[in-house]
Amino acid sequence: MASRNTPTPRSLADDLRERSDDELAALLRQRPDLIHPVPPDLTALVSRASTSVSTARALDRLDAWTLQIAEVLAALPDPCPVPKLLKAVSDVAPHHVERALAALRERALVWGTDDLHLVRTVREAVGAWPCGLHPAGLTDLSSKAVLEAMKDAPADARAVIDQLMWGPPIGKVPSAERVVTVHSARTPIEWLLARSLLVPVDNATVAIPREVALPLRGGAFLRVPEPEPPTLSASSSDAMSVAQTAGQSAFNFVRLTEDLLDRWSIAPPGQLRSGGLGVRDLTATARLLDTDEPSAAMIIEVAHAAGLLASDEEERPVWLPTSGYDVWLGLDIAERWGLLAMAWLALQRVPALVHERDERVNALSADLDRPDAPDVRRLVLDTCAAGARTADAMREQLNWKRPRRSSRLRDLVIESTLREAELLGVTGLAVMSAPGLALLNSDETPRRSSTKSVSPLAATLAPLLPTPLDYVLLQADLTVVAPGPLESFLARELGLVADVESTGGATVYRISAESLRRAFDAGRSAHEVLSFFEKRSRTPIPQPLSYLIEDVARRHGVVRVGPAGSYVRCDDEVAIGTIMADRRAAHLRPVRLAPGVLALQGTVDEALTTLRAIGLAPAAEAPDGTVVIRRPDSRRAPTRPRATYRSTDPTTPDPLLVSSAVKALRAGDRIATGSRPVGGPDRLGTIPVSAPADTIAAIRSAITDERSVWIGYADTDGRATERIIDPIEISRGFLTAYDHRYEEVRSFALARITGVAENDQS
Repeated sequence: MASRNTPTPRSLADDLRERSDDELAALLRQRPDLIHPVPPDLTALVSRASTSVSTARALDRLDAWTLQIAEVLAALPDPCPVPKLLKAVSDVAPHHVERALAALRERALVWGTDDLHLVRTVREAVGAWPCGLHPAGLTDLSSKAVLEAMKDAPADARAVIDQLMWGPPIGKVPSAERVVTVHSARTPIEWLLARSLLVPVDNATVAIPREVALPLRGGAFLRVPEPEPPTLSASSSDAMSVAQTAGQSAFNFVRLTEDLLDRWSIAPPGQLRSGGLGVRDLTATARLLDTDEPSAAMIIEVAHAAGLLASDEEERPVWLPTSGYDVWLGLDIAERWGLLAMAWLALQRVPALVHERDERVNALSADLDRPDAPDVRRLVLDTCAAGARTADAMREQLNWKRPRRSSRLRDLVIESTLREAELLGVTGLAVMSAPGLALLNSDETPRRSSTKSVSPLAATLAPLLPTPLDYVLLQADLTVVAPGPLESFLARELGLVADVESTGGATVYRISAESLRRAFDAGRSAHEVLSFFEKRSRTPIPQPLSYLIEDVARRHGVVRVGPAGSYVRCDDEVAIGTIMADRRAAHLRPVRLAPGVLALQGTVDEALTTLRAIGLAPAAEAPDGTVVIRRPDSRRAPTRPRATYRSTDPTTPDPLLVSSAVKALRAGDRIATGSRPVGGPDRLGTIPVSAPADTIAAIRSAITDERSVWIGYADTDGRATERIIDPIEISRGFLTAYDHRYEEVRSFALARITGVAENDQS
């Protein structure tokens, strides 16, 4: 351990004053909660850093070994000389201790050089019995006396000592303060009490003194030191198989998302009053996508996070694709996957909770929000990239990296992340794929909605995607076989005229009267459907299929339904009589207005659904009598922003903000110690007035180039001042910048900045 050869600081504030600007910047990067807002001086910084909340956040980000060293320091007297700490963990190499101490010092949880001081709130967070040891002073037995006494200890007494030796060091015993001598002892507890190997704390509690526990431990403070993470077992996978599996999974995920949103364009599910998606709708969606419900919930949540799905509350609240979905469809498959993958990585929700027994909630509901989910998900992927392949291995690694954050929810996120990563193509055969690694290395906080941030992902994935087919095979039993992945247009058209019956190496679609009616509702004609199959099928069109298409087309639109309450118009009196007589249409309360015309009490959509249920094939009608074509993309919800990665545990705040915060802290400290510089940088009347757009553009340029600039600023009294600033960021109409005049980070209203000029001395 190298010493700085400087006087020992008297306090944590003195210790911070002795640190270099780089060391202060490192502290703020590791504990970014300390600069929101920037403290006025170092004393205020210490006060904030020493709060229990900030300390807990810092401890939550420490690995198991660093926490163990903090616990040993809490168990030793304060201050603790470095040699004494090394002796307490003598069975561990010194460089491991030095690494942990460096981490604690960097985060201002420990201060001092030769004599180490543990911050009070850290000691409180460790607890009353650090390292399982009771505070000293319960007995005056020497180590030699303890070892001699335990040589003759009965087995039962030894078992009691073994239970308390590593902590907790107390136990409940009735009448603990009774007088016991060596000769009157009858039980194991009395045998230990008589020899002061256990000491009564009160009449119901006994404790093993530190002076007894340490000699029996052999002087060890830690039962199992953990200076390094658990070793990962070596495993090998064929790189080609991993790439092919990941590429196929990525392709399938994009197609499943497209199938989901296309179908919801036509028949959107309703939104529950409490928000979210109903259980029956989720089950129907899983059946539609030919997948299980957890996978369906994950696909829905990712589409929502990517801004492709939202609630439309203009009428009855339903879940609809957004107008951004049409833009997404215009991208190639690799770019579409990139947007979905980034949304998944940033997802602050846990879709797996939809099927958690103890706290089952609805998909798309606010109850799925878990702010820590993105951090755990990223840790899992980092661990997977390091070689872990199973949930148990992940759990062991994360329990070492972030032991204080272990929880049942984290275990659930670990397991679900592995499953979702495989479904998405981030992993293949439980190994990180090349696109998955590119995703981890992508920008964590994309601030623009352009696709530039996902281009590297697209470039990585594109070579792995399977080559889509441009043909299908028609069968005589009214099925269509897709022998592989289909082109996007072909897949969408086929999904319109047929329903998926089974998936696997090949996908089988079933053509039915209902699926054809769906195509006719979308504006397709019988001729167009037949032409589509003629061009795209490598087998001839079966005669039964031709008959079915012509029959459904002939009956489609014979019955017309339009808005009035609604009404039915039909030249077929038999169909009119069917509607009037069928009980399933009774709730519509049909009333004959004229030959071939009925008035209904329900809406157009209700009437269409009911009449189809009784075997008719109605078409929607506009007020002018024309048929309404209901295309799959006819309904859209307003576009919503994509999810971005916003860590609840940030470790890399903006470098310019950190640099400006260090300047402000140094300046504030000079003020606090009475050494504030005299004068200021004002130069009134030299900055020209500029247009707001030009002002903002100049400030953004200065932020990008990290330059100081002059600004003209009107205060609340209307007085104009000019000052030098280091601009940091623009947000919600305000500029955050380091003000050289007041030597602190301040906020400026953009509306009051009259102009910007270059600082010749910057």
